[in-house]
Amino acid sequence: MVFERKMLTHGDPDDEVDPLETIRAKCEQSEHCVHYKERLEVCEARVSSRSNTVEDCTEELFDFLHARDHCVSHKLFHNVK
Repeated sequence: MVFERKMLTHGDPDDEVDPLETIRAKCEQSEHCVHYKERLEVCEARVSSRSNTVEDCTEELFDFLHARDHCVSHKLFHNVK
């Protein structure tokens, strides 16, 4: 009974959208993040085209994640109730 009441008042929990995922997607489209995402994709293409390499794209991945999370940090807490 409690579950049905919760469904009536709050809707289906599967229909809820996580604001973090929404903001991350928007931030990934920002000019600053697009630059780092392009660098990551270039690195991934370069590494995957070689059969024997010790290079990985850790630095590019961390740069992209840092830029995205920096953008998210400024926007996320405005949506938290």
